[in-house]
Amino acid sequence: MVRTLALLLLMITAAEVAAAEKATSAHWPRWRGGGDDGAASKGTYAVKWNATKGLAWKVPLPGKGCSTPIVRADHIILTAPVDGHDAVLAFDWSGKRLWQTPIGREVPGKHRNGSGSNPSAVTDGEQIFACYKSGNLAALDYDGKILWKLNLVERFGKGKLYWDFGTSPILTETDVVMAILHEGESYLAAFDQQAGELSWYVSRNYKTPTEGDHGYASPILIDHRDTKAVMVWGAERLTAHDVGSGKLLWSCANFNPEQKRNWVTVASPTISGNMAIVPYGRGSRIAGIRLGGSGDVTKTHRSWTRTDTGSFVPTPAAQDGKVYLLRDRGEVECIDASSGKTLWKDQLPKHRASYYASPTIADGKLYAAREDGVVFVAAVAGKFAVLSENNMGERVIASPVPVADRILIRGEKHLFCVAPPATD
Repeated sequence: MVRTLALLLLMITAAEVAAAEKATSAHWPRWRGGGDDGAASKGTYAVKWNATKGLAWKVPLPGKGCSTPIVRADHIILTAPVDGHDAVLAFDWSGKRLWQTPIGREVPGKHRNGSGSNPSAVTDGEQIFACYKSGNLAALDYDGKILWKLNLVERFGKGKLYWDFGTSPILTETDVVMAILHEGESYLAAFDQQAGELSWYVSRNYKTPTEGDHGYASPILIDHRDTKAVMVWGAERLTAHDVGSGKLLWSCANFNPEQKRNWVTVASPTISGNMAIVPYGRGSRIAGIRLGGSGDVTKTHRSWTRTDTGSFVPTPAAQDGKVYLLRDRGEVECIDASSGKTLWKDQLPKHRASYYASPTIADGKLYAAREDGVVFVAAVAGKFAVLSENNMGERVIASPVPVADRILIRGEKHLFCVAPPATD
């Protein structure tokens, strides 16, 4: 009996150690994950849970923020308002809050599904970078200490977006890069990661119909020949810029030949192989742009265009050459990234609520959060099938994060961690 009990305790300890090792090797370093595609390449993830069952834990949040959490090893990091200030929060894998650091005065959101903390933070594993609607931009270490901070509004002028700022920062090898696209002076600005000093600044201004120059999408770091480039979507142009100077390397246009008004850019592009998948036209269109080239690549690198489908708010996810669209009203479509052809399409249960969160793909399943707090899980490896509806009991605007067999869901009031699926 004693030997059996000792063996059982040893097995439990080994399982706990394995779980801890998996958690500390977990990474989701920026908004759409390490591949900028909204997909997890490894892991086994839960199908059914709710606000009280099937959770590893849930913790209250200090204020309304809509940013998606990021993960590096044993740190789960998100932005939120705290007592009228922008702040960065860090939790460990038990749900314990490690630290909470105020950055500067908050400017609250005005959309019911927005906030002053819409952009996700980004990390390289050594520092954390966060920005806000207020213009606050800060670098912190993993103890929550502010290394430097500045304010983009004070330095470059007030933002002129109609709705709440939502563009997340990205990292090059040496800099943190911000894309500010709005009416008036739009720009890219790179700041030295160590000191916060301005490395380069380039204007990015294109004439568009009303609201066409308003951009909420986030830039992506892409491969460009034997180096990297910053790819930016907005103002009816897809552009790539040199990481060291911001110099324009290539641009693709003709996204609004009929000069439609109010074609604001919300959903970000997704990378699949050597293709940038670009949603536009308020959810009515989508295009595949082959990466590379130089100068104006509008005629040479646009591989395909669809005028019968697209995504307005949710950014598509991509995995294994397939792109998964989630439309605002719950339509789901899988398209081939190289050809743009539809492989299948279906529909999540119809409801008056819409989808603001972007979908994620993990373990052959699609995870999609509706604004009213219901998170759907659907099989997408083969035939589409809705597997579950999981009610979180509060609004969910941030995207689900599948990492280390757990699913992080940031609600309006809580951060939830869905437990790994039970094993026999």
